[in-house]
Amino acid sequence: MEKLKMHLDARRIAWLVGIVGSTLVLDQWTKWLVHTRFRVGESLGLLEGFFSLTYIRNQGAAFGIFQNTNPAFRDKFFLAVPVIAIAVITYLYFKTPRDQKVQTVALALVLSGAIGNLIDRLRFGYVIDFLDVHYHEVYHWPAFNVADSCIVVGVLVLFLLSLRSNT
Repeated sequence: MEKLKMHLDARRIAWLVGIVGSTLVLDQWTKWLVHTRFRVGESLGLLEGFFSLTYIRNQGAAFGIFQNTNPAFRDKFFLAVPVIAIAVITYLYFKTPRDQKVQTVALALVLSGAIGNLIDRLRFGYVIDFLDVHYHEVYHWPAFNVADSCIVVGVLVLFLLSLRSNT
């Protein structure tokens, strides 16, 4: 069995800190703006009939699932899962070969999103969501935030890379 090789070097660490740091700052800054300038449920239409900023407090997971779960379980679960995910993603980041730059950026984005939403859960007990995509108030995509966007983009890139490597 080939020995596990970790790819630790200053440049790789700088990339990780740069990507995670910049996206975390953007995530936390936008959430702070919404938290300090909106009331819960308040909405500001930006693209009439399609996109609004709406302050939502999400105590569940993606799309609000598990929001009505027993708080004693839910709160512990949503603190434990991101910590485990952060450890696994960090491990995968440093295990990924140096020449796999797109994969390392995607992993850094997922890591950043996990950290951003964990910060909210630790500070408030919920995640601040505010990006509200809809069609004339009839069809709503669940509200999300910058951290969620980082996770989705990172996972999508990893998925596309896995499809490409399997062909």
